[in-house]
Amino acid sequence: MAAIDASVPLEQLASHLDALLRIKDVPDYPGALNGVQVEHGGPVTRCAVAVDASLRTIDGAIAAGANLLVVHHGLFWGGVQPLRGHLYRRFQRLLAHDIAVYSAHLPLDLHPTLGNNALLAAALGLNATEGFAQFQSIAVGLAGDTDVGTAALAQKLREITQPDGGTLTTVGVHAARRTRRWALCTGAGASSESLREAAAAGVDTLIVGEGPHHTAVEAPELGIAVLYAGHYATETLGVRAIGAELERTFGLPWSFIAAPTGL
Repeated sequence: MAAIDASVPLEQLASHLDALLRIKDVPDYPGALNGVQVEHGGPVTRCAVAVDASLRTIDGAIAAGANLLVVHHGLFWGGVQPLRGHLYRRFQRLLAHDIAVYSAHLPLDLHPTLGNNALLAAALGLNATEGFAQFQSIAVGLAGDTDVGTAALAQKLREITQPDGGTLTTVGVHAARRTRRWALCTGAGASSESLREAAAAGVDTLIVGEGPHHTAVEAPELGIAVLYAGHYATETLGVRAIGAELERTFGLPWSFIAAPTGL
């Protein structure tokens, strides 16, 4: 167990995560703003981790006694907006309780040991041999070969991502079908681009968080089964791994703040 009196300067902790996740090297969407998004007086004494920076997770961090919130989706996804209404309330709570925010989007998705994709593939017993889901100069997801019943793979995915009996949506899955070449991209992993990439690579099963409706129409025509496990559900693994990493490295206690969206 981590010592309850552990503390570390935010700058030191952020430098560790920046280097570990290659924050400056991994391209991302403009709204990601990876790294420290909000400073505090510090030092960090307890960490909370969550998928999203929201009023729910900020209140959860306050309730947990944390003064650092590490998230996958940060505070600025909506772009530049006036600090009014719910946005004002987010920052008001953070500042009033001296809580810093650190965000890691694609750098966390693709990390080889702490990343959402690597952790989900490992949990499914899938051995990745190459990257998948190209974004600019990087591959966000993973792909590889296997030989497993697709329905059994879907059931295992359901057990991992929906432990409370939530819904896993599948397209193109039937009892006799087998998965021999798979690709995986957590979060919003299904798109026209990823379907074309999967088809070109001979992928027969695509594992994602979510995707547009048209992907469920197009995928069977391409001979691809798609397992939609939920955007939120597939991206809880990485932030949990960051919490454990901060405990190992700095002795910081941490809490996971659950705030499922249903998507």
